[in-house]
Amino acid sequence: MNYREILETVYQKPLKVGRDDSVEYLRRVFEFHFCETPYWRGIRSGTEVNLDEIFQGKLETVFENIFNSGLAVEEGYLRHNWVEFVPDRYPGRIRFYQSSGTTRERAIGHWDREYLFAVHRYLKAALDEIYALDKTYDETHRMRAIAHGPYGWFQEEISELVWGYGGLLYFIGMETDGLKKVYETQGLEAVLRILDPLVRYTNRILERDSINTVRSAPPLMALFESHSEDIETAIISGVGVNHEFFEALSAKFEGTKLIPLYGYYLIGDLMGIRRGKEFWYYPNYPFTIIFPMEKEDDGYRIVKRHERGRVAMLIARPEVLVVKIEDETALRTPPHGPFRWDGFGNPERKVG
Repeated sequence: MNYREILETVYQKPLKVGRDDSVEYLRRVFEFHFCETPYWRGIRSGTEVNLDEIFQGKLETVFENIFNSGLAVEEGYLRHNWVEFVPDRYPGRIRFYQSSGTTRERAIGHWDREYLFAVHRYLKAALDEIYALDKTYDETHRMRAIAHGPYGWFQEEISELVWGYGGLLYFIGMETDGLKKVYETQGLEAVLRILDPLVRYTNRILERDSINTVRSAPPLMALFESHSEDIETAIISGVGVNHEFFEALSAKFEGTKLIPLYGYYLIGDLMGIRRGKEFWYYPNYPFTIIFPMEKEDDGYRIVKRHERGRVAMLIARPEVLVVKIEDETALRTPPHGPFRWDGFGNPERKVG
């Protein structure tokens, strides 16, 4: 498998990926990893997994079959054995990234560099379709952005996105390990003390340059309030994305497009849409399939739309295959806007 073929066929138009295309793609990814990847070769030889039986029916059925075949990887195992998930002799450009560590111990995962461009294609298409950013920024009105976040995939992804609009980016790296617990137990003042260099550098930039776009976490949006009339777009993810916060932010940033994203170290960012008091997120099919599920006596089942369940992720790409049930719950949401597939809403995870 290679990205060039995928990007030229199934992923030419990332918002038009079909369910049948996704099932066919998933079957190819599973066949590849069951032959080439140490962890999945071990699963194939040690169990009686039958891909012909798994890949029967529509996408939701296939998804349930995968999890009911005992293919989910435990969080602890993945955290300590990530090298086993790299295919042998893989020809792409692989880079390992850490998770942010805001809510639990950091994990390590890998991306092919070509996946970075696939994520960019998905995000830009969604941002233009939903939020019309291509109508806001062009060569006559340039995007000038500040982004706060951990080094790694986050930095690379936001860089590609800003450059995709012909913009300029100030990336201000931050240490995020355990930050959510500090925020919830000690408050914003304690967070800003930890992030003092970030605060000073942000203020320095705002004094000297005309920033019109920001990417940050909810607690740090306070740094931009004195320049709120200049901020046209605010992309927000991480700790504290909820209805109350967005209502307060809307009052302080009148006229600013507020865009929620959901970030995950093995996936990158997923596009968010605000729906009343809820926030709905949509995966980048066919690379990422997500359904909330619940455990029943006879196995896992996908919950009905608008019901809450455990977040189940299927991350399927040429360089990595991970089947995982997260320690997080979310609502199952119907297709909305340009997305032809189900998403998940209002995710909740306890601090570890």
